[in-house]
Amino acid sequence: MNVSVGTGPDSWGVWFPQDDKQVAWSQYLDEVAAAGYEWTELGPYGYLPTDVAQLKNELESRGLRTAGTFCMHHYEDEAEWPAIETELSRICEMLVALGGRYVVLIEDVYTDLHTGELQKPAKLDDDGWKRMTAALVRAGQQVTAAGLTPVFHPHVDAYVETEAQIERLLADTDLDLCLDTGHHEYKGGDSVAFYRKHHERIPYLHFKSIDADKRAQVLRDGIPLATAVGEGMFVEPVEGTVDFLALRDALQETDFEGVAIVEQDMYPAAPGAPLPIAKRTRAYLREIGIG
Repeated sequence: MNVSVGTGPDSWGVWFPQDDKQVAWSQYLDEVAAAGYEWTELGPYGYLPTDVAQLKNELESRGLRTAGTFCMHHYEDEAEWPAIETELSRICEMLVALGGRYVVLIEDVYTDLHTGELQKPAKLDDDGWKRMTAALVRAGQQVTAAGLTPVFHPHVDAYVETEAQIERLLADTDLDLCLDTGHHEYKGGDSVAFYRKHHERIPYLHFKSIDADKRAQVLRDGIPLATAVGEGMFVEPVEGTVDFLALRDALQETDFEGVAIVEQDMYPAAPGAPLPIAKRTRAYLREIGIG
């Protein structure tokens, strides 16, 4: 087992390229290093400096390396395809220059991330599914052509969120996965069992966990993601539903070699909260033998 453990802006309450409720990018990078991480995702494109030379200097000055970043869009919407291709080109150019490897493709959510209001139908019809998977395959090919590795990230309040939907995507495409353990269990899945079943197609992980009682309330009452996050759905690894000891054992048994990015969704993050949580989480993962 060889796990490169990192974190990402999400753990500091960063969801958008620019937002008054988010910490400054310089504070984020300072605190990632202070928490003991060597790897970071870059977050939403435009949050960190987009000048490659500047960003490379900022990372190197703090002893940080980038594992990758994400491209989150409504892939089923043909009108967004030109924007997707443009953003992917910029992302790939940046990652190649920085020595990153992974581009995480995420289907955007059907609820508003500020208000929780429903923006799109919660289910895709077959034609929409075909458009989405075709666009994801095309995006993956663009990433591969740049010499990087595409992975798909199932996401809560998006069109690939349940185990059945993830299984369908695996059957319909050749994309590998970024398995987000918290998002997987949010809808009632078993992230460790799913990893064991599909480990050959999971080179990239997001370590995340959720509160069991809050999940029951969310599923019962249909609470949207934005509201659930604000009410503390995502918690530290030692407090949530994900069995990280069992996950560690599964990673060892399958000789996992890849990246695990620690995330704890909390938008907006309370001032001063992310760094202590990040330190505790990094220490816990070391204690149980991950990274």
